[in-house]
Amino acid sequence: MNQDYIKPDQWSIIEEGFEPERVKSSESLFSIGNGAMGQRANFEETYTGKTFQGSYIAGVYYPDKTRVGWWKNGYPEYFAKVLNAPNWIGINVTANGEPLDLNTCKAIENFRRELNMKEGWLSRSFVATLPNGIQLEVKICRFLSLELDEVGTINYAVTPLNSDAEIRFSPYLDSGITNEDTNWDDKFWNTTNITTEGHQAFIEAHTMKTHFHTCTFMQSQCFVDGKVSDIKPETEQAEQRIALSYSASVKKNQTFAIHKFAGYTVDRNHDKTALVQAAKTALKKATELGFNNLLETQKCAWAKIWDMADITIEGDVKAQQGIRFNIFQLNQTYLGKDARLNIGPKGFTGEKYGGSTYWDTEAYCIPFYMATKDQKVARSLLAYRYNHLEKAIENAQKLGFKNGAALYPMVTMNGEECHNEWEITFEEIHRNGAIAFAIYNYYRYTGDYSYIPEKGLEVLIGIARFWQQRATFSTDKDKYVILGVTGPNEYENNVNNNFYTNYIAKWCIDYTVENIKKIQSEYPSDYSRIMKKVSLDDTETSKWKEVADKMYFPYSEKHKVFLQQDGFLDKELITVADLQKTERPINQKWSWDRILRSPYIKQADTLQGFYFFEDHFSQEELERHFDFYEPFTVHESSLSPCVHSIQAAKLDRMEQAYTFYLRTSRLDLDDYNKEVHEGLHITSMAGTWMSIVEGFGGMRVVNGSLSFTPRIPKQWHGYSFKVNFRNKILKVAIAHGNTRFELSGDSELEIMVNGKKVAIQPGAMQSV
Repeated sequence: MNQDYIKPDQWSIIEEGFEPERVKSSESLFSIGNGAMGQRANFEETYTGKTFQGSYIAGVYYPDKTRVGWWKNGYPEYFAKVLNAPNWIGINVTANGEPLDLNTCKAIENFRRELNMKEGWLSRSFVATLPNGIQLEVKICRFLSLELDEVGTINYAVTPLNSDAEIRFSPYLDSGITNEDTNWDDKFWNTTNITTEGHQAFIEAHTMKTHFHTCTFMQSQCFVDGKVSDIKPETEQAEQRIALSYSASVKKNQTFAIHKFAGYTVDRNHDKTALVQAAKTALKKATELGFNNLLETQKCAWAKIWDMADITIEGDVKAQQGIRFNIFQLNQTYLGKDARLNIGPKGFTGEKYGGSTYWDTEAYCIPFYMATKDQKVARSLLAYRYNHLEKAIENAQKLGFKNGAALYPMVTMNGEECHNEWEITFEEIHRNGAIAFAIYNYYRYTGDYSYIPEKGLEVLIGIARFWQQRATFSTDKDKYVILGVTGPNEYENNVNNNFYTNYIAKWCIDYTVENIKKIQSEYPSDYSRIMKKVSLDDTETSKWKEVADKMYFPYSEKHKVFLQQDGFLDKELITVADLQKTERPINQKWSWDRILRSPYIKQADTLQGFYFFEDHFSQEELERHFDFYEPFTVHESSLSPCVHSIQAAKLDRMEQAYTFYLRTSRLDLDDYNKEVHEGLHITSMAGTWMSIVEGFGGMRVVNGSLSFTPRIPKQWHGYSFKVNFRNKILKVAIAHGNTRFELSGDSELEIMVNGKKVAIQPGAMQSV
């Protein structure tokens, strides 16, 4: 059974009723972020029940020393932890000295939590009866400002319902925090200074080893029945904690509220000696605006994002809620403002997976950001990898590769590999291909070739060198083979000739050679600069071409399909449909040994190749491969349902495509994989967007033009989305038997619809 407590709503995530066993899951689902920081939806007040406290600052990490039984040559020295940062949301509350703690209350009524995605705020309300009998109505609203992205703010209001009460608010900062996920229980933070000034407090701290310097800050103001109350705070200070407490005698049915403004300044953006001053500047801006005005700017900022990124679905509230949740979380995680950042698979919602960057960014996220933002955002994501090229070359050198061969890391914060499982770190090398594919995909979509001569070609050359050196010539096959790899299906380790890996290796080499020739003829000065820098000659490229031209792909004549890898047909080919439900998910029920010997596929593998390179294969080939592999796919990766949804739609299997869409869009909301308490699956959320735009909408770029093959699930009355294609904004609205286009701007756009050319005129909605 999937979880089913989130109320269906088009614009909000809503939970009603307090259940302690749901707390950790809800802390993930109701997470908030603004691209610069984020936090799980922990309670502000004391909570002694089971909770996973988490606040995170973008780009701040800790190199947790690798923990393995024995060391392997070339092994990463550390696993980069997304760090649980000093906690600023805390506001302890007492009534007549009794703490408000939902774990110890006599009764909790009317509990309601809402994440309003349209406007970007989180609220919580309830009526609690404390052990001392006092009944309190509590209303809380919190958000992280998009406008002032170093600042978050909380409005916490308490009303005694059955008697007068002495209410005490104790807003605090706490740097004595630990990570849920650590290898050695290291101390990650060193607190260096705690200061207070009137209603303000500051904790200066830095990370151990990486020495990121931060200032966590707060300022509070109290209100009685909406009127400012100038209560002098009492200071309570400990070694790693500072609280400023405000007490008031509150009459029955009178509301006592506190507005807390807080956040982080970081030496990534300021001089480390000026962090307190920067915090004071941020607080001045925030407090001058005040909670209500800041909330209005928040609503406006989100309205701007939604104007471009929203996907509307008519007639299916759960599907609508799902896609908006995915789009909302992507924008909370990464807005493209800071080119040093990337999109972590858990974003700001948990600590699993460590580092900030996986191949997910290139394979799944770039299409979303290209189409819903300015193309500069996608270009920044490409430049992020260019900036890490030297580290990628170093990573390859550690594994014995030479001559500028580059192996991009599986997991990274700064370009260094920091993934800790050898079968992934050393063998899941297909990630290199996704980096190259993103360069191709960016040019295909934006038409901006300038990136390739400026930066991209150097990346492609490093990757091509890696593939040429990684391949081995088999005299038995008279072909080049690639041995000892892990494909996208991580339920198969250390296999030979994974089709997807071999195919993308060949494609990378061919694409690199093609671009070398283009740049030689069209950008001669860039060509000279690059060739001098990388010392490349025709002898070397001819070696690459030999590998590409003679690459081996395992194939079954019997089934007329490319095999996922050598020996796949040796497995006991029992389909997922014949697996008992009690055995699922197999990653939680089976031994690793049993999984590795099974035919079960975690996510699209051979079919990932058919997704990337669909124009290389016929519709009949796609159908044959889909029918062969999907029945063995357990979809236990968050990245799996979206690719299958797109391909099912292409095959016009709309019921199957719709089922996969619901699974990808509600993966976390309905907790399909029984792990949402650990955090959300942020990068796969971009795949959800693709499953509508590329799947149902059938959007492709063909010969430099947008092409659509629109389809619609029978459960929907209609749906619409916008894309920014080469600086032209096109709105697409699809209903049963009718597709309409609306183009912004003042010049027409020629597109293809169901294989026919159509000129879309700007201004009016145009039916096709």
